[in-house]
Amino acid sequence: MNAIFRLALMSLLLLFSLHPARARQDVTAQKSVPAAKPAAAATVDAEYRIGPQDILRIDVWKEPDISRTIPVRPDGKISLPLLNDVQAAGLTAMELAASLRDGLSKFLNSPQVTVTVSEINSRRIYLTGEVSRPGALPLLPNMTVLQALASGGGFTQFARLKNIYVMRTEDGKQVKHLFNYKEVVKGNLAEQNILLQPGDVIVVP
Repeated sequence: MNAIFRLALMSLLLLFSLHPARARQDVTAQKSVPAAKPAAAATVDAEYRIGPQDILRIDVWKEPDISRTIPVRPDGKISLPLLNDVQAAGLTAMELAASLRDGLSKFLNSPQVTVTVSEINSRRIYLTGEVSRPGALPLLPNMTVLQALASGGGFTQFARLKNIYVMRTEDGKQVKHLFNYKEVVKGNLAEQNILLQPGDVIVVP
């Protein structure tokens, strides 16, 4: 009888001793699983030059009355307290930050300025004519005429695919660049599938 009692007691002790170890294993397993990293925020190329209608975030350290999110006006300028109108178009974010820092130095002691391009609205091209979705498109890096047309949702039944052209302003003049869709998709006339520039208008007659 004593032997049976001792055996039961040893079994209970063994059972209780296993639970803390199991709990420690669970905690260790949880710690060993790496936490998911947040997705990296989209960034604008440091060499990107600001254009009209872009949205900028301007932060001046410890100056909440000056810090703000503002659009670049059609004339390429922005307005800030103390500085009034400041040229922004044509500058990189770092160049604009340096310009603002120099201007604010007349009023503030060693201002620290950061400029971030929140939205790029100046780099656009336009589709018009016999396409399903005419309108403005964001100009992606190295975008060609064929790629832009692919974003237009296709052509209408009346589209004259051999007579498409790109209207571009060069040296203050409107220049027409021809694009024969039927030939380009066959692998011919590759020179007509030009890289697009901001402001280009693709016309599908």
